[in-house]
This record gives sequence, C-alpha cells and structure tokens, in this order.
Amino acid sequence: MSHEEAIKERWQSFLQHPRVITFRRRFAPQLAFLQARFSPEIYLGLNLTVGLIILVGAGWLFGGIAEDVVNSDPLTTVDLHVANLLHARATPTLNFGMQLVSYFGGTLFVSVLTVAAAAWLIWQRHWFRLVELVLIVPGGMLVNVLLKHAFQRARPAFDNPILTLTTYSFPSGHAAAAMLLYGAFAVFAAWKLRTWSGKLLLGVFAVMVIALIDFSRIYLGVHYLSDVLAGSAAGIAWLALCITAVETMRRRRLALLEGKQSADKSSASSTTEENL
Repeated sequence: MSHEEAIKERWQSFLQHPRVITFRRRFAPQLAFLQARFSPEIYLGLNLTVGLIILVGAGWLFGGIAEDVVNSDPLTTVDLHVANLLHARATPTLNFGMQLVSYFGGTLFVSVLTVAAAAWLIWQRHWFRLVELVLIVPGGMLVNVLLKHAFQRARPAFDNPILTLTTYSFPSGHAAAAMLLYGAFAVFAAWKLRTWSGKLLLGVFAVMVIALIDFSRIYLGVHYLSDVLAGSAAGIAWLALCITAVETMRRRRLALLEGKQSADKSSASSTTEENL
C-alpha cells in the first residue's frame, strides 16, 4: 500500500467513527458552507476565500506597521539603525547599481510597462485581465498617494545624502508599485502555467525582484525599512482585493452563462420530446 493510499484509508476510517458521523450530521449546514468556501468549482469558493485571507492578513500587517510608526514604537528605532548602517557603507558603485534597480520600480518605468501590458491585453481581447490591471496599478498608486498624505512622514535625513526627495516617505511608492505591477504579472502568468514547479519558480523570481527594489530604496536613503514593508503590505492587500473582486465577477458571469445554456438545452430537449 502506498503512502497516499494509507492516508486516504485512515481518513475514511476517521470519517466513519460514530462520534464523527454524529458531529457531521449535527452541523451539516455549517460544514456544507465551509466545504463550499474551499471548493474551486464555484465562484464564491476557494478563489474568494484565499483572496479574503490574503487581504485581511496584509491589511493587518500594514495596520501594525502604521501603528508602530505613528506611536514611535521600537520599529522606528530599527528604522534609524538600518538606515544609518547602510548609509555608512555606501560606495559609488553600489550607489549607481541601486539607482538602476530603483528605476524599475519608479513611476515612469511602471507607467510605461503598464500601458504596454494594457495594449497587449486589448489586442488579445482579455477584458477581465485589462480591468484587473487598470484597477491594480493606477488604482493602487492612487491609494498610495492618499496614504502618504494621511501619514505625512518625513524621509530619512543625512548630512551627505545619496538622493534628496521632498515628498512624504510612508508608505513607499516604489515598494507598492513593484508589488502591484510585478505581483500582477506573476499572478497572470501563474494562471497560464500548468506545473506547480513553474509557478513556484515564478513566485520566487517575482519576490526577489520586488525585494531588491525595496532594498534599493532603503540603501539610497529615501525610505526607512518600515516604509517599504508598509508599501509592500498595502500593495499585497490592494492586489488581493482587485483580483478577488474581478475574478469573482468573472466566475459568476461564467456560472450564469453555463446555467443559462443548461436551461436552454433542457428546454430544447423537452420541446423535442413533446413534438415526438
């Protein structure tokens, strides 16, 4: 007997236990509701559940970071320590390299790449993906600007800064943009991949790119550690919200179309039988 078969046998034995049977009968409606929430077949199933879990988790993380920043909790001390540590080890070569990396999360590059991706989606007639992209990137960057003005945190200050910016620091716009754009690309591409190994490699690559952009902002002295963490958390939350909402709408539309087609077939079959 294989390991998988042994697990299935034990699971079936567990389900047949009298107490388990009694429990399942007593809470049948509740268990059916939970089972439906984890079903990949229905539009209010696994897709919605996973999306809400990610949204709540990322939102909770952002809220925790924001609370620490507002209350000057120990995280702000870590911010200063990391900023001073990296600034003291800056070199001209690293400065150039980090500015180049940072460019890939900047407004200009992200905007151009978003417009190019939107044009390709229009050409391919992927309308739901287009809606997701427009909501995720431009919409997410607008949310980031609103958050910056809500918190109004000053950027790190050094006697000999590598870069000097006058806009607000929290949360990081580059971190949010990288998470939104490359996160969206990774999700779109993952839906096309058939193997889990391919999806895993894609996810690792996307995380590495985003992390490198985040690190470049701290190294260049224009953001604190908490800024980029909060920007990434806000980006994840917005990404999950947009994808979950649009995917739920898309799957609901497909379910309604399938239901209508089934009803039409049933009606046509009944009409044929009556004529016979």
